[in-house]
Amino acid sequence: MDPQQLKQAVNATMPFGKYAGRRLLELPEPYLVWFHQQGFPGGLLGEQLALMYEIKCNGLEGMLRPLLEHR
Repeated sequence: MDPQQLKQAVNATMPFGKYAGRRLLELPEPYLVWFHQQGFPGGLLGEQLALMYEIKCNGLEGMLRPLLEHR
């Protein structure tokens, strides 16, 4: 994976739903598990959410926190 794409995914914000406005890395794992079970949305957002699901399930979130940009 391209490091720039990873940084973009980590810093992307959730555009809808209960966690609208939160960065994808900050979404709770149960929310990502729900998406995994229901199906991720299409397009770039779905790909980024699927990536966040894998990151959280494999315990890699802490390693990626330094990539979060300050707002």
